[in-house]
Amino acid sequence: MAKHMKIVVIGGSGLIGKKLVQNLRQDGHEVVAASPSSGVNTITGEGLAEALNGSQVVVDVSNAPSWDDKAVLEFFETSGRNLFAAEAAAGVRHHVALSVVGTDRLLASGYFRAKMAQENLIKASGIPYTIVRATQFFEFMGGIAQFSTVGQTVHLPPALAQPMAADDIASILAEITLASPVNGIIEIAGPERAGLDELVRRFLDATKDPRQVITDVDARYYGLVVNNQSLIPGANPRVGATFFEDWLTRYLIENKVSQAGS
Repeated sequence: MAKHMKIVVIGGSGLIGKKLVQNLRQDGHEVVAASPSSGVNTITGEGLAEALNGSQVVVDVSNAPSWDDKAVLEFFETSGRNLFAAEAAAGVRHHVALSVVGTDRLLASGYFRAKMAQENLIKASGIPYTIVRATQFFEFMGGIAQFSTVGQTVHLPPALAQPMAADDIASILAEITLASPVNGIIEIAGPERAGLDELVRRFLDATKDPRQVITDVDARYYGLVVNNQSLIPGANPRVGATFFEDWLTRYLIENKVSQAGS
């Protein structure tokens, strides 16, 4: 059991950040949930030095407010530079960052080029680090459907994916945060593989959404050409416990989905 630590979670008000903060607090650590809404801004530097003062670990689960290529690159580069300067000054001993499985294979996308730039800044920072690359979240299935909808049909490729629950991401991240830096990349994924088309179809069926999923090998994933290797982890990822079916059951209860359509 790691001794009591002060941990700063950048992006502490987001989907993963909130869960991670809760997990680490339950373990008895002092956790600062840092985000612009709490007065800590990694872009302007506002509140950063104060938040990091006395902290041993920083976990960055923040995301760019815009998906525009230029904006997202500027966000990760500016945020990274400000963070590492503040971490060096505060004597931070472990920087943990959440990235995406397949980042190095999806560089046709400005978003993934920005994530790659973020990873490279971390490696060059001189601060001991662990980069955690996660697969897609179950929570994103509705968004993927939305992005790929034309009229009443959803066009998706059958490319394999191995998505996971946000709860599992947060609990594995908590363990990695309390462990020693690996100065490398850890991949994390869900317990089962299925085609993107099939996963979204299961989500829409479960939520009684009338849209039809059309399997199309030429369809894009967020504008990207993907194949069976693009979105899945390499050998020996850390695997979350939650199966998609179990997550879906919980999702339906939590969102009280019983009506037709959404």
